[in-house]
Amino acid sequence: MYNKAINFSIACLGMLLFGITLITVGAVLPDLKLKFALDEIAAGVLFAILPFGILAGSLVFGYFCDKYGYKGILILSCLLVVLGLAGIAILPSIDYLKICIFLFGFGGGCINGATNALVSDISHQNKGANLSLLGVFFAIGALGMPLILGVLKNSVGFEPILLSVAGFGLLIFLMMFLVKFPPAKNKNDVSFTHVFSLVKNKILLLIAFFLFFQSSLEAVIHNWITTYLNESLSIAKDKSLYALTLNVIGMAVMRLLIGTVFRRVTDRAMLSVSVLILMFSSILLYFTKSYWASSIALTLLGAGMAAGFPMMYSIVGKRHAEISATAFSFILSIALIGNMLVNYSMGIIAKNYGISQVPHMIFAEVVMMAILLFVVFKTDKSTSLSNVPDY
Repeated sequence: MYNKAINFSIACLGMLLFGITLITVGAVLPDLKLKFALDEIAAGVLFAILPFGILAGSLVFGYFCDKYGYKGILILSCLLVVLGLAGIAILPSIDYLKICIFLFGFGGGCINGATNALVSDISHQNKGANLSLLGVFFAIGALGMPLILGVLKNSVGFEPILLSVAGFGLLIFLMMFLVKFPPAKNKNDVSFTHVFSLVKNKILLLIAFFLFFQSSLEAVIHNWITTYLNESLSIAKDKSLYALTLNVIGMAVMRLLIGTVFRRVTDRAMLSVSVLILMFSSILLYFTKSYWASSIALTLLGAGMAAGFPMMYSIVGKRHAEISATAFSFILSIALIGNMLVNYSMGIIAKNYGISQVPHMIFAEVVMMAILLFVVFKTDKSTSLSNVPDY
């Protein structure tokens, strides 16, 4: 018999590792450029490999989790992340470096999806609250890695830091190896036809495209907002980075509140309030010209984005309990495609029409999320179910 508390703790450690994984390439890219004498194009290729690795992992984890259980995919994925981090630190060839980035992106994508599906499966009630708490650990990893590199990189270099993080990942790998996970739900019934059948599910498609815009909104903010603040509002680069950090902190704090103080709030209510916060903050960002107002807007945008993934995962987990990981894989893959497509489109828009278009893009995405959320609620009455504590 598996232990829910231990499984949740392992999932949180896995999500912490994924947060580190997602931010690592960007954090060490300047050092990699110097080490391998890379030009901007070669550096851009490295940066582009990671999301493809994450997407590949997101596409495959669900089928294997539902058919064979969580243990194998989590152990393998964690090992890939460890090997990828170690390879980036020690391998001398740029070709090996590309392989390592893809491997730890693939492993990170599997860990992200599998840990969310695992927490959904072990949370018979309070799915949204528990998934929100899981998301806090992603933020800790994403914020912690740049902080560690900033403090220690000049004294010890980035390679020992990456090896230390790989050692931390190896420890998680060993813990996953020893822990007992829930058994496979459908050893004989899960097939790839289930994946294709999900395309016909209207609610799942609506949720997937809600997350398409949620994920791309996060990408636009994380990748373009500092440039917008610096070039359009003449805000110093260091202050622009502080404002972006407040966005991540706003998301982390709100997810912590959802998982504790607002634990009894329904998925419907939490998502509705979140979209209202997003609407207000995107309008504030659109009209403001000051650093402090922009910082407030970005903090509120982070808070508004906090509920999107956890609450939608909760709804999907309730509706597709027998193939929850496969359903998560489907919606997460579409979300990541949105992240990549809109982020690329924003680059084209910025090049042709100027970086000042960033607030327009943010507002347009929030409007699309609001419309899709309204349609989801109108179509699926089950989202009004209350979150009742399971203790």
